Amino acid sequence: MFSEESARLLEVVPIGQLKRYSKTHGLALDESEIEYLTESYHNLGRDPYDIENTHAVHKNPEFTVSAYSDNAAVLKGEYASFWAPDYSTGSWKQTKERVHLLIKVETHNHPTAISPFPGAATGSGGEIRDEGAVGRGSAPKAGLCGFWVSELLIPDHKSPWELDVGKPAHYASSLDIMLEAPIGSARFNNEFGRPCLLGVFRTLLTEVDAGSDGHELYGYHKPIMIAGGVGTVRPQFALKNGSDVKSGAHVIVLGGPAMLIGLGGGAASSADSGESSVELDFNSVQRENPEQERRAQQVINACVALGDDNPIAFIHDVGAGGLSNALPELVKDAGFGGEFELAQIDNADPSMSPLQIWCCEAQERYVMLVNPDGINKFTSIAKRERCGFSNVGRVLSKDENGRTRLVVTDRNSKEYPTPVDLPMSTLFPKSRTLERIVKSRKLGLNPFDPYKALSETYPQIPEHDLLRKAIERVLTVPAVGSKSFLITIADRSVGGMTVRDQMVGPWQTPLADVAVTATCLGDKIKTGEAMAMGEKPPLALISPAASTRMAVAESLLNIAAAHLLDDLPRVKLSANWMAAVNHTGEGAALYEGVKAIGMELCPALGISIPVGKDSTSMKASWTDLETGDKKAVTAPMSVVISAFAPVENIRSTWTPTLQRIEDVGETILMYVDLAQGHQALGGSALAQAFGQLGNEAPDVRDTDLIIDYFDAVKQLHESGIVLAYHDVSDGGLLTTIVEMMFAGRCGAELMIDGFTKSSAVTDVLSSLFNEELGAVFQVRKSDETNFLRCFATCGPPPGLVRKIGRVPSASKQKLSIRYGQQSILHMDRAELQLLWSTTSYRMQRLRDNPECADQEYETIRDDHEPGLHYKLTFEPKENILPLTATISSAFTKPPRVAILREQGVNGHAEMAYAFKVAGFDAIDVHMSDIIDHGSLENYVGIAACGGFSYGDVLGAGRGWANSILMNPHARSEFQKFFARTDTFTLGVCNGCQMLSQLTELIPGTTHWPTFERNRSGQFEGRVGMVKIQDNTKTPSVFLHGMHGSSLPIVVSHGEGRAQFKSPADLEAMNADGLLPIRYTDTRGHVTSKYPANPNGSPEGIAAVRSLDGRVLALMPHPERTIMADVGSYVPRGRAEEWGEFGPWVRIFRSARRWVG
Repeated sequence: MFSEESARLLEVVPIGQLKRYSKTHGLALDESEIEYLTESYHNLGRDPYDIENTHAVHKNPEFTVSAYSDNAAVLKGEYASFWAPDYSTGSWKQTKERVHLLIKVETHNHPTAISPFPGAATGSGGEIRDEGAVGRGSAPKAGLCGFWVSELLIPDHKSPWELDVGKPAHYASSLDIMLEAPIGSARFNNEFGRPCLLGVFRTLLTEVDAGSDGHELYGYHKPIMIAGGVGTVRPQFALKNGSDVKSGAHVIVLGGPAMLIGLGGGAASSADSGESSVELDFNSVQRENPEQERRAQQVINACVALGDDNPIAFIHDVGAGGLSNALPELVKDAGFGGEFELAQIDNADPSMSPLQIWCCEAQERYVMLVNPDGINKFTSIAKRERCGFSNVGRVLSKDENGRTRLVVTDRNSKEYPTPVDLPMSTLFPKSRTLERIVKSRKLGLNPFDPYKALSETYPQIPEHDLLRKAIERVLTVPAVGSKSFLITIADRSVGGMTVRDQMVGPWQTPLADVAVTATCLGDKIKTGEAMAMGEKPPLALISPAASTRMAVAESLLNIAAAHLLDDLPRVKLSANWMAAVNHTGEGAALYEGVKAIGMELCPALGISIPVGKDSTSMKASWTDLETGDKKAVTAPMSVVISAFAPVENIRSTWTPTLQRIEDVGETILMYVDLAQGHQALGGSALAQAFGQLGNEAPDVRDTDLIIDYFDAVKQLHESGIVLAYHDVSDGGLLTTIVEMMFAGRCGAELMIDGFTKSSAVTDVLSSLFNEELGAVFQVRKSDETNFLRCFATCGPPPGLVRKIGRVPSASKQKLSIRYGQQSILHMDRAELQLLWSTTSYRMQRLRDNPECADQEYETIRDDHEPGLHYKLTFEPKENILPLTATISSAFTKPPRVAILREQGVNGHAEMAYAFKVAGFDAIDVHMSDIIDHGSLENYVGIAACGGFSYGDVLGAGRGWANSILMNPHARSEFQKFFARTDTFTLGVCNGCQMLSQLTELIPGTTHWPTFERNRSGQFEGRVGMVKIQDNTKTPSVFLHGMHGSSLPIVVSHGEGRAQFKSPADLEAMNADGLLPIRYTDTRGHVTSKYPANPNGSPEGIAAVRSLDGRVLALMPHPERTIMADVGSYVPRGRAEEWGEFGPWVRIFRSARRWVG
């Protein structure tokens, strides 16, 4: 069973068979590339070897540090601080410096179509590596993801407009993709430790008249899976520079071993489906190991923290093409050649051939150059982080003629000891211009008449009820409806810098237009970064240029919700292009789309696009096995725009949450119509809901109007008068309004006569459901004049800004629409929100525990649910004086707390910051340090951090606990520490799970539970209410003055359900008062009901403590919302009231008070 296969042999490829070899091995070489290789090897006088595959060597700058020259673009950042532990002392320190921002967005479409979970997981993992391999080492910070598929066809719930046309046998269905791929992406981000704060989800499958080509299907059988995000890089390491590399530099492969996975992945992705073999398609899918990638990132972080002593001179990630691409690029970009030994590459499969070792796309690997004087330090860091690496060779300097070579040796081969020996100029020829002649094609599209569509679909329905029927359909279109099932599976708070995630308001509704993070963990930080997305692919079937212009505009209107620094040119875009360029008309569509924004719109706006990617094989072809018919589904030309910008004031981020009249007084709704009265319905959700497309597309008709709009928005941010904001997008103005109602759990009264021609159904539908550019603002009635003045001074034409409604009292949770004195519609908020949530609910019910899905869905009906709130028994700003006689020894320096982590832990930076601001000296302590005969004697506290130790493969926290219990030295150190009466211990999330396995070492924890799989069966990333009910007779070290408080807290775990050995243990814990924090509903009642109790713990258990109060273990995360402005919901005005830090800082200050 465990026998080893002998290594496969190197293969010689006859030069005349390159074309056939390319096809059978999925290299996707075009004619010009085959011609070039034939000439090159003819000049070398030999045939190529299979190992010499070079596939995947990838063929307004203001405020941009680098663009298209590294793994991600680097933007000029703001002055803040760099937070990291000192290498020699382990003490976490802040270094004041500029913090540059880096941006990257990638796609992973083909692997996601073949195998959704690993395809999406490695898509996110590869993009994360890009963010970690900028300059001489960088760090990912916050992510985004998105999915575009054909129809879901949910069993027993097929929507009336959905088409079922079959699919390639080896492709996953759209339903399976959306059940599995988002989990893959989320799980990688979660385990690595990067919050995912932004996303898109769209379904599309439509049949169009292609003229002489007959009827064709457009959709996403070949899906789009997009992954991207922001990161940071220290200024001195932002640029790669060959002068940093010394002669004889070591070539290092950092991370996991070579494995026989992902072979030909980059090439297979470059071919339309049906052109490559099924075997190649499956072989091309990579496999993920996020815990390994976290370890590698920790090595990079430690090197970067050394400053001038950073041993990394040059770095690249390993992606498409594996080492065959990464290693040659690494040395070439540094200005060298290279010599590499295959036998030195860490390899998990001895049977692999030289080709497989060299070209496999095994994940979680980086390649780097380390100078001879830094190799010992690098080795020490990697060993501490338990991250594998291979020293595979050296750089080769230029010869006397200025030429460099790439040499690969294999000491295990007698026949081919040097399988690669090529001039670098052969691998990296001068770039050639690729010319492609394409033909434009106009599809035979019919106009969309909404009244006709409705009246023919519902012939028995009275005309005045047709609007209601339109709403019922539009709100259930996936692109319009709730995306909650894609959001709560993700950790959105890790790192402690998330200011704005997708969930907004007291009822945590998934509606944010923008994602915002704070610049760093630091004192008095008000700056940050914003990112937003825009895409309009259905419009490309009508007008490719309009589609791309509208995508850019949508991203800008979304990012406008953040208070941006300076003017519009500070916004930078990523453009990810998808097309089937070999399909008639689609190459021309791509050209039209690129030209429209790259050469026209963005230059006119003063915006640059410093990063982007393309995928030009977006077509799925197959043969129907029953009929023998040839079938194909082609993706429309699609551009996904991701906008990024520095934020001036994170506190001034707008959300769509309508404010109630009881809280802010009488308010009005203001509509800014950037389409100047145009109301095109082509490509709209309304058209899709009736199986149509239309032939007139919304468009950006006035570039200056967008510039003026941003000038006005900047003034509005500075004025502070905007209470809520939401742009008009999928589903039109009506959807914008009802979504704002959902977020605020209130009603809206609309008066539409100011922008609707008449009360006729056709005119009402056109005005409410067109998806032209616009936005809705809520302001106090008393601020109407100030609001209008902001726009008047910025130059938009009069009449584009108008009052369209008001927000009634909270008891009237209805949408009311009037035209003059005529009532058009009345619908309850709950009824509308249930429709809007239908798709998410049905997907959640299929994927997770259906009982939990049902419970969450029912909460929408409750008009009187209070929502998240703060009821505190203490003042967050209160200065808690230390006790004077708790500990016998006097401290001359801040007391030391061990910020304890194991491999896979990812929540240590924010934990260190929380203890630092409370007055401790936070020391970075890895379990390697303890096992390597380290001591806990000089620490007064231990903080066991959150994350995924050992990838949770042994169960949550068990691997970490066993590394203590089964190592005699570690066991002794922890046992002595817990026995000391002058120490405290805090365990959060994974640290809590770990401590629950150490009850044999921790006094007073005999009856503690373990923490098992959540009742939902799913990772839960939420914000929920907890109540603090401490034992006041022997109070907890951490909860001074907090008894009786109710407040929100971050939850991010998959295994948080407390499980006791027996009912008697639970009774004993209750009797002794050892359950100090419990989940409650928003009315303050302890609950086991989902989602208020996210894991199903009995009696709402969120935390356990020891008898003497010195040990606290809790599953939620108090350390992630230490800064006052950080958190998914901070009530209006409370951050100013709290000062610099939020209420949960009290836990850490309480510990400092106890220490004395």
